[in-house]
Amino acid sequence: MKNVKSLFIAAALFFGISAGVQAQSKVAHIASQDLITQMPAYKSAMGELERLQKTYDAEFKNMMTELQKTMQRYDAEAATKTQEENEKRVVEVQKTEKTISEYRANAVKELQKKEIDLLKPVMESARQAVQEVARSKGFEFVLDSNPGAGVIMADGYDLMNDVKTKLGIQ
Repeated sequence: MKNVKSLFIAAALFFGISAGVQAQSKVAHIASQDLITQMPAYKSAMGELERLQKTYDAEFKNMMTELQKTMQRYDAEAATKTQEENEKRVVEVQKTEKTISEYRANAVKELQKKEIDLLKPVMESARQAVQEVARSKGFEFVLDSNPGAGVIMADGYDLMNDVKTKLGIQ
């Protein structure tokens, strides 16, 4: 009787522990930003962005230098020109300043667009690699350990439909 009772307790503990282990999801983590910055494709993309930025910066500097030369020349000639001529020159300088400002704004937009275009495939490649490795190792969830980041992969049970049903949401 004592052996049966001990066997029963041992079986209950075994099944209880087994159920508890099976109910737990396997979770891993990775610092995705660190991974991405170490990828050769990322380094290549950043090099391309840096070259493009240098091109825009050089053009901007050239435009500013030309504007400054024009303004200095106009200032030096102002005393020998008519009021009407000086006013036309002021309007011309203002138009040039506006053009330079628009160029700068467009350059920033183009750089941002190019960055998105270049980094999107890098990030997707990293995400796919993380998923493949996590699945091969049996992990259901992969959390991004970078501050403010979230879940990279969630193959575990999704409670959304159950919770919506409980709340009466269709």
